[in-house]
Amino acid sequence: MKWYIIAGEASGDLHGSNLMRGLYAKDPECDIRFWGGSLMDSVYKEHQSGNGLVEDYKAGAVMGFSQIFLHLRKFAGRFGDCCKDIVAWNPDAVVLIDYPGFNFRVAEFAHKRGFKVFYYIAPKVWASRESRVKKLKAWVDKLFIVFPFEKEYFSRKGVSFIYKGNPLIDAIDSSPALSEDRETFFSRSGIPDRPFISLLAGSRGGEISFMMPVMMDFADRLRAIPAYSGYHFIIAGAPSRSMDDYLPYIKGREGYVHVVFGEAYAVMRHSEAAVINSGTASLEACLIGTPQVVGYGSHSFNYTIAKHILKVDFISLGNLILGKKAFRELLQYYFTPENLVMEVRRLIEDEEYRSGMLADYARIRDALGSKGASEAVAKAMIEEIEKPS
Repeated sequence: MKWYIIAGEASGDLHGSNLMRGLYAKDPECDIRFWGGSLMDSVYKEHQSGNGLVEDYKAGAVMGFSQIFLHLRKFAGRFGDCCKDIVAWNPDAVVLIDYPGFNFRVAEFAHKRGFKVFYYIAPKVWASRESRVKKLKAWVDKLFIVFPFEKEYFSRKGVSFIYKGNPLIDAIDSSPALSEDRETFFSRSGIPDRPFISLLAGSRGGEISFMMPVMMDFADRLRAIPAYSGYHFIIAGAPSRSMDDYLPYIKGREGYVHVVFGEAYAVMRHSEAAVINSGTASLEACLIGTPQVVGYGSHSFNYTIAKHILKVDFISLGNLILGKKAFRELLQYYFTPENLVMEVRRLIEDEEYRSGMLADYARIRDALGSKGASEAVAKAMIEEIEKPS
């Protein structure tokens, strides 16, 4: 079978790579062409020769409504190129992974051209822009969801879906970082073995420019407290960024602020606590077992729009899955160095608070199901294609 997969962000690259492993396991002779990143490309090269990567997701990453307006012409060009490539490739199915701003347009095009369309990692229509449910019904043959709370929602909306659990369980449990000891991590990374706070500022330029100044002020303030004077801070660099994206913020702090790339799981696992930009990394921290505080903010224009269209009580997936606050979310004006210092100190010093959070993490993991989700989804996709018309 021939597959055309589109992932537009770092999380999509992760899920896409695991889905590709599942497809190759269930259909070793399958042929895949994709938009994604290094993780998907690595899986492709393990199983196929040549070049299946059409475009790296880094080329299209933007954050917020204002940046989207500025990139409309670029989006239009990428969309046109994508459509032409799909027609030329003539796949058995087009698989869209999250990334709704781009992928809904592709879904419409592919459906109208007669291609089977699968949507994997549902767009968060339960949080905002519920009007997109009509598009899912009109243009998507099968939706593959990954969160248990989505089952009731999409059933109520009459959207045909398949749920096989969450692929992050596989990604984390199979990661070497989960079995590596602390000494090995520090030796390999060349970072001094000190108690540290992990910092995950997001993958987009807008996220980094909002999060990093606050994070660095927080680092300075925490170290000014005698009990924390020996603490270090490790930034888990986003795979789509380079050291140049972080250097302006850590200048003068090189002795106690470090940046590592490709080590997010290890950094979170060995840290005392984490400050995390909302997104997939926050759910990963739940599954790894890292006490956390989530921060989110944007330019005032973006935040004002988002505040009026969001329909959920929480922005973090872990809190949404649990249906209550397992960890604190500091949004926009509440995301300050002072609030971070207070919350991180509580995470470290208040054993009852920390233990309660970890107990909630266990409930979140239980809700996400067992291992094998990616391969189960791949099998289900193949079965959908093989169904008689």
